[in-house]
Amino acid sequence: MAAASVSQAVEEKGVSRGQSEVNRKLKYISLAVLVVQNASLILSIRYVRTLPGDRFFTTSAVVMAEVLKVLTCLLIILLQKRCNVKQTVLFLVDSVVFQYKDTLKLAVPSLIYTLQNNLQYVAISNLPAATFQVTYQLKILTTALFSVLMLRKSLSKVQWVSLLLLFAGVAVVQVQQEGKKEASVLDGTNQNYTVGLVAVVISCLSSGFAGVYFEKILKGSSASVWVRNVQLGVFGMALGMLGMWWNDGAAIAERGFLFGYTGMVWCVIFNQAFGGLLVAVVVKYADNILKGFATSFSIIVSTVMSIYLFGFHVDLLFTAGAGLVIGAVYMYSLPKAAPSSSSSSSSSSSSSSASSATNGGVEMEAFLPKCSGKQKGS
Repeated sequence: MAAASVSQAVEEKGVSRGQSEVNRKLKYISLAVLVVQNASLILSIRYVRTLPGDRFFTTSAVVMAEVLKVLTCLLIILLQKRCNVKQTVLFLVDSVVFQYKDTLKLAVPSLIYTLQNNLQYVAISNLPAATFQVTYQLKILTTALFSVLMLRKSLSKVQWVSLLLLFAGVAVVQVQQEGKKEASVLDGTNQNYTVGLVAVVISCLSSGFAGVYFEKILKGSSASVWVRNVQLGVFGMALGMLGMWWNDGAAIAERGFLFGYTGMVWCVIFNQAFGGLLVAVVVKYADNILKGFATSFSIIVSTVMSIYLFGFHVDLLFTAGAGLVIGAVYMYSLPKAAPSSSSSSSSSSSSSSASSATNGGVEMEAFLPKCSGKQKGS
């Protein structure tokens, strides 16, 4: 009997060690995926917007990305229902139509996300990729402030200091950029730095508000992440098409919805549509510190690649500003210290959930905040 118990204990220990090894590998994979997705989306958008030739309509790209997201989520729901089309249709009608009050709650965040997606194109088209990547980290500041104001969340002293460093770092980068413009051999178009800066600031504000608002209205919800994305996608497509008609309606009617689409443009759209889904799947294996590392690394990758792709010039002032932002991102991701040993377990748990919720609106591009927020509510 004792021998059997010892054997079982050894077996369980081996299984636990193996699981720990798997989780460690998944964390590294998650880090790589987050870095690649964060950096590649910005660089690819910047690249296709600086190429000579016909320019695609960014408003149509936003709509196309939403369509692909919805189709992907519908396919996943169909697979969850074991490819039973009738059961899937009834389930979606009940979730989206009959529970219309629940669906209507997502109209506001969907509007904000659609606006944010369009503003990102405007910002990246007018700002160097590295400058956009650094400045876009202001969404951490806006998300934190909205979390304090709307959700009554508390931030640690380290987090407050990190937010001040973040703001200072972005300010230094902007001062540096005032006297310098990107020397790109690929870029033959006129750019407006002020327009790009205003677009990225509004995008950061919308990202912070949308993420926190989304968390606030969906607390206690039992809907799955895929259903939430279908609900968001319905509004996203409608609002995106409305914006497309308002801004580019006449030009699209003349030239076509897919005007200017190349293989690289499709890569950007697929990155927007599926990159967020991929990150949403792997992000559960990455803690907040790892997410902070991923964001920091993506800034470095974007800067290095901008030097080679766009002739971006890095001087001491930009390096100092970017360094402050990278340090601030890492500091903000650190967990809060437990106030006492007796309550260390509960404090650590609440700190982790608070940081995760706050970072719901902080993760890259418009899709991820939706996923992380919904996972919390589900």
